[in-house]
Amino acid sequence: MTLRLYDTRAQQLRDFVPLDPENITMYVCGPTVQSGPHIGHVRAALSFDILRRWLTHRYGRVTFVRNVTDIDDKVIANASDAEPWWALAYRMEQEFTAAYAGIGILPPTYEPRATASIPQMQELIATLIERGHAYPAPDDSGDVYFDVRSWPEYGALTHQSVDAMEAAEDADPRGKRNSQDFALWKGAKSDEPGDAHWSSPWGAGRPGWHIECSAMSKRYLGGEFDIHGGGLDLRFPHHENELAQSTAAGDAFARYWVHNGLVTVDGQKMSKSLGNFTLAADVLGAHDPLVVRYALAAAHYRSSLDLSESTWAEADAALGRIRTFLERGQRLAGPGWAEYKEGLPTEFWEAMNDDLAVPRALAAIHSSIRSGNALLDAGKHEEAKQDVMDVMRMTDILGINPLSTQWAKTDANAESSALDALVRTMIEQRATARAEKDWAAADRIRDAIAAAGITLEDTPAGTHWSING
Repeated sequence: MTLRLYDTRAQQLRDFVPLDPENITMYVCGPTVQSGPHIGHVRAALSFDILRRWLTHRYGRVTFVRNVTDIDDKVIANASDAEPWWALAYRMEQEFTAAYAGIGILPPTYEPRATASIPQMQELIATLIERGHAYPAPDDSGDVYFDVRSWPEYGALTHQSVDAMEAAEDADPRGKRNSQDFALWKGAKSDEPGDAHWSSPWGAGRPGWHIECSAMSKRYLGGEFDIHGGGLDLRFPHHENELAQSTAAGDAFARYWVHNGLVTVDGQKMSKSLGNFTLAADVLGAHDPLVVRYALAAAHYRSSLDLSESTWAEADAALGRIRTFLERGQRLAGPGWAEYKEGLPTEFWEAMNDDLAVPRALAAIHSSIRSGNALLDAGKHEEAKQDVMDVMRMTDILGINPLSTQWAKTDANAESSALDALVRTMIEQRATARAEKDWAAADRIRDAIAAAGITLEDTPAGTHWSING
């Protein structure tokens, strides 16, 4: 079955046909590291982590680039005498890295910082000037602008006309030919740190935001690559401007544009500028990281996601069902697993190929759990092995297998060991009471265990306990 992705530029689902099936190429806009990540940033990164995992499953190799914008107006504004802009950027980058790793997001193949590609940005700007699509400001400010009216296809990504667009506010408008022209290079300002500038043919300065991604994607993936991703809020002006400047410079650029939906609070997007954000560190401190991953992945990546306490509770319960089934299935099936079918259940395969329909993929996982539990209940342990293996493989692909070693935590393991010792002591006491035909004592122990939310399962191999869920 062909993988279909929703292409923002085409405004429709398209069959995914890679440039090179042996190496899928992806570029995703990473963070601007002026402050720490909120949970919306993590949801965005997770969306493309799942896409990357599925592409890897289907094609084998994916070159995945996610940049770090470490020089920007906001980075400079948030710096201080005690912490220069470059130190702040590095510290915030580490916070993003920790948040991504915390919920199992795979590290990118390459993670370039904008400040490491200044020569490539200047080369691209020079090409645009030479082609007549960019111009230095006539006031000797050092600013260089992209001339939007010189490029007839400007607006192709978001399907807007130039006349309907608001003025670009990313640089001083005095030197602009058109109010919508955007900055490629920003001349040095007297109130900015001296080490935030680089020499250039147009004067000392620093790059505009949009030119950074065009230069870095070309440097690491070439002038044409498969997928460009990012949050829905980046479509305009950021991605629109990237597309214009790259194609105006002669590059084919991205073949598919994929955007994830936003995390919302009372119907508004979560953002630092609105002050309605929840820091990723706070969420990960309050909830199990695997629960956070499941909850953020459970909605379709293109839909908005409004988070509440029930979101985490539902994810926790769903993961409990997965864990209980896998542990039960592996225990009852025992050693010497029979041959099982390779591949994935049709429902899961079709869901993931249908624009990453993760909600349907999760439904396929829980369908296999119900089927497997029914077989285990009927004593058909050998037949249940297929469902156990299917659930293992599906959850591995989504990165939500609760038995994976990546989710093991020392503290949790210590607590689990202590609880296991206590419950097993009670199980032994119950077994002794039953052997002595002290049914009243056996019932009291059983009821106490049940009241604690623990289920006992008597099997020929002994009694097993699990937490209800």
